[in-house]
Parts: sequence; structure tokens; C-alpha cells
Amino acid sequence: MNIRTGIDAVDLPRFRLALQRTPQMSRRLFTDDEVQSVAGRPESLAARFCVKEATMKLLGVGLGAVRFQEIETLRLASGAPVLRLSGTAARLARDCGCVEFALSLTHTKLLAVAHVVALIEG
Repeated sequence: MNIRTGIDAVDLPRFRLALQRTPQMSRRLFTDDEVQSVAGRPESLAARFCVKEATMKLLGVGLGAVRFQEIETLRLASGAPVLRLSGTAARLARDCGCVEFALSLTHTKLLAVAHVVALIEG
């Protein structure tokens, strides 16, 4: 087995400002479940945005290759984050042999970071 990895970071003040200036941005980038799960906490949305970017890096594609909403961060009952892919993102993951994902999210007052790791079969 091999692994692939992706990481991303977002400047929180800049992200908050973008959300304030463009309120519809959250509906374009995030699923309803993601928006509801963070209950208006922009730092948590920023961390989920990092997951989307880190996943694209892991898949070896750039912006525009998949829709942002095709990469979704959910939480288990335990609170652990899990990744759910759909559409083109799911197809790309299957094509490169991804069989399992692990992710870690964190944020401070200034920075949100996500690290995504995929277990690759074959």
C-alpha cells in the first residue's frame, strides 16, 4: 500500500472578509450539511475549505477540475472528521486507487489548516 497526501492553509481574516463581502460564497463552496454543521463559525468553514483544496492537491488536480461541493467534510458522532466525495472527485479518487482517507483540521485566530491522507491500493 502507498499513500498520497495534500495540505492547505487559509488566512482567516481574509476568509472572513470574503464571506462578509460575498455572502453567497458559502452556498457555492459548501454543502448544506457543511454549512449547518459549523453553525456560523467562519473558522470551521475555512478549515473545511482547506480540506477541499488539500483533497484536490492529493488527487493531482487544480481548481476547476472538480466542484467544491463534491468534496465534503462531515463529522462522526465521536466528532472525528470524515471525507465524502461525489461526482468527478469520487471518480478521480477511484482512478488513482484511493481506498481510504484520513483528515485532520485545525485553526487559530489567524490560520486554518487541513491535512488529507489517502491510502492507495496497488
